[in-house]
Amino acid sequence: MARGKLRIYLGAAPGVGKTYSMLSEAHRRVERGTDCVVAFVEHHNRPRTEVMLHGLEQIPRKELEYRGTTFTEMDIDAVLARRPQVALVDELPHTNIPGSRNAKRWQDVEELLAAGIDVVSTVNIQHLESLGDVVESITGIRQQETVPDEVVRRADQIELVDMSPQALRRRMAHGNIYKPDKVDAALSNYFRPGNLTALRELALLWVADRVDEYLNEYRSEHQVSEIWGSRERIVVGLTGGPEGRTLIRRAARLAEKGAGGEVLSVYISRSDGLTSASPKELAVQRTLVEDLGGTFHHVVGDDVPASLLDFARGVNATQIVLGVSRRKAWQYIYGPGVGATVARESGPDLDVHLITHAEVGKGRGLPAPRVARLGRVRIIWGWLVGVLGPALLTFLLTSVSPEVGLANDMLLFLSLTVAAALLGGLVPSLASAVVGSLLLNWFFTPPVHTLTIADPKNIVAIAIFVGVALSVASVVDLAARRTQQAARLRAESEILSFLAGNVLRGETSLEALLERVRETFGMESVALLERASDVAPWTCAGSVGPRPSPCPEEADVDMPVGDHMALALTGRVLPAEDRRVLAAFAAQAAVVLDRQRLREEAGQARTLAEGNRIRTALLAAVSHDLRTPLAGIKASVTSLRSDDVEWSEQDRADLLEAIEEGADRLDHVVGNLLDMSRLQTGTVTPIIREVDLDEVVPIALGGVPDASVEMDIPETLPMVSVDKGLLERVVANLVENAVKYSPQGEPVLVSASALGSRVELRVVDRGPGVPDEAKERIFEPFQRYGDAPRGAGVGLGLAVARGFAEAVGGTLDAEDTPGGGLTMVLTLPVAEQRAPQPSAPATTATT
Repeated sequence: MARGKLRIYLGAAPGVGKTYSMLSEAHRRVERGTDCVVAFVEHHNRPRTEVMLHGLEQIPRKELEYRGTTFTEMDIDAVLARRPQVALVDELPHTNIPGSRNAKRWQDVEELLAAGIDVVSTVNIQHLESLGDVVESITGIRQQETVPDEVVRRADQIELVDMSPQALRRRMAHGNIYKPDKVDAALSNYFRPGNLTALRELALLWVADRVDEYLNEYRSEHQVSEIWGSRERIVVGLTGGPEGRTLIRRAARLAEKGAGGEVLSVYISRSDGLTSASPKELAVQRTLVEDLGGTFHHVVGDDVPASLLDFARGVNATQIVLGVSRRKAWQYIYGPGVGATVARESGPDLDVHLITHAEVGKGRGLPAPRVARLGRVRIIWGWLVGVLGPALLTFLLTSVSPEVGLANDMLLFLSLTVAAALLGGLVPSLASAVVGSLLLNWFFTPPVHTLTIADPKNIVAIAIFVGVALSVASVVDLAARRTQQAARLRAESEILSFLAGNVLRGETSLEALLERVRETFGMESVALLERASDVAPWTCAGSVGPRPSPCPEEADVDMPVGDHMALALTGRVLPAEDRRVLAAFAAQAAVVLDRQRLREEAGQARTLAEGNRIRTALLAAVSHDLRTPLAGIKASVTSLRSDDVEWSEQDRADLLEAIEEGADRLDHVVGNLLDMSRLQTGTVTPIIREVDLDEVVPIALGGVPDASVEMDIPETLPMVSVDKGLLERVVANLVENAVKYSPQGEPVLVSASALGSRVELRVVDRGPGVPDEAKERIFEPFQRYGDAPRGAGVGLGLAVARGFAEAVGGTLDAEDTPGGGLTMVLTLPVAEQRAPQPSAPATTATT
């Protein structure tokens, strides 16, 4: 059975018209005679979308009960039994109600596709799983319902439903998306112009990448080798030289001139792994191109121009950026150079830019000579094979097999020369060539036992033998030394990669870095020493290993870092070529030390600033918020004690009530101050036990006016593990804050529900709300948002509430209330002894 085809309408935000477009497509297919049904479409009470459902067959939905409420979901069994040609399934990322066959709707769609049914569906860009963090950073909202990118990418067709932010906001303002009471909150939060523009860009870029994949697949299937300039792609050819940074920046400027331009830098190394490029410079250039939004590629190829052109055509590039050759004028006798060759062979479909730079004509330079350290044993064996081997071979040829011929004799002696080069290097192989040529002349070239050569042909043969022996020995020795160089450069590149990665990202402490130095160079101990001046004594900033050196003079190896810092190593003396990598380690050790000290100073500064801010706020609270209720109490007491005024019973009751209110207010302020001091000093010790929310919440509501709070706490909620007293204070502070900002006649809603191993308590108000950027700031001490009256408290209620919530193992966060307002979400852990049960219909009470 053939798999069904999937078509997806992708939008940047709710309301752009995905469902409307899907239903329009369904009507077109029905008119063409296609068997098309509505498996699940949600019109969200939008009149125009609801009208589009008329005339389409709809599969009845399946009803499921969850927590005492009935929900409807797509009946996948009914759709499979009906077996239409095309099924419309809205909202692909939707999470199904517990009890459904599959957890996610896209899994239901996979079943339909596997059954051979074509599916048309919808999804918003913010619901793609890979973009969750990006969308959250833009909108401040984490999308809980997501769909894997691969599911959407596998779609046979993806159609972008696009709309400008201004048009979408007008559609919202006209009430075509949300109900009128939610329009203002939506326009001021999620549907802000900046949010919509960023989401639209995400959708366009994501679809553009998908179009690129389609294009590459088509070019591959139809073997299209020509470049199609559908999008500006600029390839930068790097040599590892210092001019690479100039080329990358120039390519980035070229890419900015065209919308959607892309920069791809490529470094081509030979297949033998030998290179004169600086690994450190390549790492810097890689970081630069990635910072500019491009990508870095490493390609292996012996023919650099051909490899560069193959790479450019493989990525469908339109331009190549190269630097003018650094070779001197006389070096052009070796060939025209990479730039000229690429420009000549690029053809009409590739533009080649040759960029001048400061390194033009200064020469490419040669790799620093490195002598292979073969070891004493190998060198001894090389001399034995090179000197004694020819003598032993001569004995065998003269006594055992004297008639093998001069040509074979030369080949046997040549093999010993090659073996000497492999074992001992160039010098033993040269000695082997000299000894072998003399022995060939003396024993095997007529007349024998003399150095005279009678036949001129033998003279040529001996000369050719010596030349071939020397050439082969040189080539073999060069290969051995180049292998040593390649291994060393690879080790250095790995070390520099470690420094550029872990250290520069701040993931390595000073001790870990010094331990890496000790392991890399095989040392006993490593110490970072510093001193205040040229005459001051050395002090140890950090060390690893036993008995670190107290000063650089006593160390086996010392590497200065600036004027008053040095890296001291104890264990053995390092060769000169190792000091370059050691210098990199020393510089990074100094950077890590400075970073640690700056971090400590920043922490101390934050502590001092926080303490100073709290002291300043406390003085302000004492000078005003504490004096205000005291002044009221003082005035009422003075009035009652006055002998020249005859107070009535009602007046006396009012004055006593004012005294009581002032005392309560004073007690509340002092209590919050004491609670915050306990949190600041870490002396809050909660006593955790099992508690029922329906017992604690009513007690916490005792301090608010009557009829100002509606309570929606199901009796079947699981018990929570908290400190009852601290939880009561948290709820009381949250409710008092909500009542303070709620409009007159709009009660605060306190509701609770069970979610797995957690219980959520929500305190919902209909006040002015809080913008996203201030949602965390309101939980800081001495913060009062908006136009709160000066006497409305010292701004500690929410700070104390969050501190106590975290002390009992819960969390406290602020969310927007749909339709306007603020919702405080208190999450508490469920007691282990009782598992959560589905909530029964809640009872609503008014306090």
